[in-house]
Amino acid sequence: MASVLVPLATGFEEIEAVSIIDVLRRGGIEVVTASLGGLQVTGANGITIVANNQLKYVDEGEFDMIVLPGGHDGAVALKESPRVQEILKKFDNEQKLIGAICAAPMALAEAGLIKNSYTCYPSYEEEIGLEKFTDKQKVIVDGNIITSRGPGTAICFGLEIVKKLVGNETYNALKAGLIADYC
Repeated sequence: MASVLVPLATGFEEIEAVSIIDVLRRGGIEVVTASLGGLQVTGANGITIVANNQLKYVDEGEFDMIVLPGGHDGAVALKESPRVQEILKKFDNEQKLIGAICAAPMALAEAGLIKNSYTCYPSYEEEIGLEKFTDKQKVIVDGNIITSRGPGTAICFGLEIVKKLVGNETYNALKAGLIADYC
């Protein structure tokens, strides 16, 4: 079974985190949430989630992918976390999949992982780098890096991850079941 690590930092975007976790689990993927601090993590809109673990106790070698939810404050914390940066660079060196949505591509940029193209929430492209920004697509796959725009694209982002980790058959069935024709 494929497994995905989802780090959560205070100020994360709840729609993105929960939608991605839900879609991946529906696709048969094991998802472990790991907080940067205590197990209870409060999102940008005041919703508190209890993480499965703390990131400092997680063995990243057990995972096939890391996915970073956005939300300004959460994304800044991911960008500034030495542990997150260490995991991102290790995953990239091992060509494991890395995903980031909304403001979280700034953490990828900090790690030097923006390659040929990416997308993000409108207004963060200047901070991340305009030269590789593509704003027309909901989800962009660039090698082992998958990026997406924001809350409204979270289901499409999750489905793309399912496609990469589990395959087209599960992707198509899940997309139909979610009535996600817009993806």
